[in-house]
Amino acid sequence: MDEILKTIKLIEEQARELKVPWVTEESKAKDPYRVLISCILSLRTKDKTTAQASQRLFKVADDPGKMVRLPPPYLASIIYPVGFYRNKAKFILEISRKIIQDFEGRVPNNLQSLLGLKGVGRKTANLVLGLGYNVDSICVDTHVHRISNRLGWVKTKSPHQTEQGLKAIIPRRYWIRLNTILVAFGQNICMPVSPYCSKCSVRNLCRRNKVAKSR
Repeated sequence: MDEILKTIKLIEEQARELKVPWVTEESKAKDPYRVLISCILSLRTKDKTTAQASQRLFKVADDPGKMVRLPPPYLASIIYPVGFYRNKAKFILEISRKIIQDFEGRVPNNLQSLLGLKGVGRKTANLVLGLGYNVDSICVDTHVHRISNRLGWVKTKSPHQTEQGLKAIIPRRYWIRLNTILVAFGQNICMPVSPYCSKCSVRNLCRRNKVAKSR
């Protein structure tokens, strides 16, 4: 446990000098709906593209009521070129309608209800809970899954397994911000291929699991 806490603190210190994920920036608006929509746009999409698409969209519609009034082709054109933009436009409209019909216009604040929204998986649901509602949750995306296994914190095959493994070893006070820390770290230092081990603040604490080549 002491080694894990030391590793987290060192990564967090290094991550302060790096650009945080767009969804974390968006969460500063304290609006769970904007966090949710930004999360959906971010799937299979680069952060810069997500930020630009989110900003364009929220200038036109920043709540479910305004969103459902947008024609699907127009919504798709606004969020282009995010990955699968036509499908995402449909999901955003369906989700917005359900939020209005079933939740009185407010994004639900529990995991089960969030997972009941079409197109929302555990990653998005946990991020909305953490960044949107300040509910203790660990969001595991590709970066968190990869880095947690690379460091040797867990030995898992799926993000869900990683989430459960991390909950058992990471103090709750770190749960919400763990995704922000590790995503920033994973995008700039601990890359999927040829990570910058020479620049890494925790290279002496890392198991380097499945690292064939580093820089």
